[in-house]
Amino acid sequence: MMVDLDPSGQVTQREPDRANRQFLNYAFYKLDPAFRRLPRDEQAEIKAEFLAAAAGWVTDAPQEKGIIQRTYSLMGVRADVDFMLWRIAFDVREFADAQARLNRTRLMGYLTQPYNYVSMQKRSQYVNRVEGSGHGLEVLPGQGQFLFIYPFIKTRPWYKLTPHSRQGMMDEHIYASAPFKGVRINTSYSYGIDDQEFVVSFDSDTPQEFVDLVHRLRYTEASSYTLRDVPMFTCIKKELGEILGELS
Repeated sequence: MMVDLDPSGQVTQREPDRANRQFLNYAFYKLDPAFRRLPRDEQAEIKAEFLAAAAGWVTDAPQEKGIIQRTYSLMGVRADVDFMLWRIAFDVREFADAQARLNRTRLMGYLTQPYNYVSMQKRSQYVNRVEGSGHGLEVLPGQGQFLFIYPFIKTRPWYKLTPHSRQGMMDEHIYASAPFKGVRINTSYSYGIDDQEFVVSFDSDTPQEFVDLVHRLRYTEASSYTLRDVPMFTCIKKELGEILGELS
């Protein structure tokens, strides 16, 4: 496939793509220490209620809604969040339903949400020319024991470059990443639906491989057009019941 010479669509007047796509929600939660001062029996009852509400969002949904939920702990690796729910659905309104179910539980009275990101899957304009670059439209979530997440914004000068210049930089970026077979990237798009342009997440079983990948990409030309790629979250894959057990 050739370089997209009309990314703005002004020449070809391409019709909007209204295909069904996955929406992604990365919802981060922090526990109020006051919860740990409650009697143990009351804590257990409250946690069981929360666990049932979170699970019900998945089990109550018909298959065609494409509901997926993965759960991760950040305890011990980040101070401002304790756990994260990675939600996926074909309708962004499903995330409102998921949070409403949690809001009706007593545990939400002890939880805050320091971060919450919404994004959407779409085909990349850069990867189609590179064989084996991973250009699927659907996310395969939670394959690794770790998930590394960050919001991402390009500088405005990036969009002023010629299509060939951007494509060349992204080709370099993709080839530099090629040896890191143990890291699977999920790039999703937030234009118009959240503050950042992208949310990037990486599934992996080996944190050291991800660290080396990020270090290597610092030396590619495309890296100089990064405006912001923080905060960075190291998420440890765990069942929600186990996470709640570790909260208190």
